[in-house]
Amino acid sequence: MKVARILLHDEETFALVNSEGKMSTRDEIVKKTGLRLPHSLDEFVFGGSLQKVNDRTKDLTFAHEIGKLKILPPFTKSFKIICLAFNYSDQDSWVRFGKFPPREPVIYLKPHTSLVGPFDDIVCPKFVTQLDYEGELAFVIGKKCKDVSEKDSLDCVAGYFVMNDVSARDIQFIDKQYTRAKGFDTFGPCGPWLTTPEEVPDPHNLSIITKVNGEIRQNSSTSNMVLKVNKIIHSLSLVMTLEPGDIISTGTPSGTVLSLSSHLKYLQQGDIVEVEVGRLGRLRNRVVFS
Repeated sequence: MKVARILLHDEETFALVNSEGKMSTRDEIVKKTGLRLPHSLDEFVFGGSLQKVNDRTKDLTFAHEIGKLKILPPFTKSFKIICLAFNYSDQDSWVRFGKFPPREPVIYLKPHTSLVGPFDDIVCPKFVTQLDYEGELAFVIGKKCKDVSEKDSLDCVAGYFVMNDVSARDIQFIDKQYTRAKGFDTFGPCGPWLTTPEEVPDPHNLSIITKVNGEIRQNSSTSNMVLKVNKIIHSLSLVMTLEPGDIISTGTPSGTVLSLSSHLKYLQQGDIVEVEVGRLGRLRNRVVFS
């Protein structure tokens, strides 16, 4: 199942998305099925309603084109947004970390105010001079977990989506750490919807493609992740309690401007950045300097 958080008649609600990219809104689902459903996507996903609707999708009518409804980021009230660094075998940045790929997650936190929708603008202050993209696989935790085993870790995932972990590299170089450089408002385009695990039988075999103005910059696969999703959840849960709504973004492959800076320009005014992850959909965001 694919479920999107949308704005309809100036109110937040949610819609299901079918394989053809058409939507059925919450109110339409209620009308067709007679089910009592919450109005928010968070309650729908974490409150037990999702499975009830999943059993009745054959009753639904999908009439809305994606471009006709405003799609919001799937979640914006997450307790934690945890991002990984140095997590792709084709990304030589881990060499700067210590010459060997990490055995445990190297993490930083991103504020929830950085999240924007899949087609919203990336608005960057003019004092940033080195703006970069990072196409990533992200997932959301579906139930409280602490000290969970690797074997049981994937049972904690409520779904997957696409993330662009936008980064101000000049700020990153000054700070020698990542939070400020990646924490600006709008530096977290994500979505376009939440795809539940039954539609992603192997999260470690998904293509990741990032384009800037139609030019392919990143072309990789989650098969190149150093630490897999189950290992990430297990390791993080030994440190902190993971809660429903927590977002974990799993790192980016080679192809960023930082990794190929010898011949690529950082993002400029009006650039269009597209990030697509297989089975999960595509982001398309314009860069605006203000």
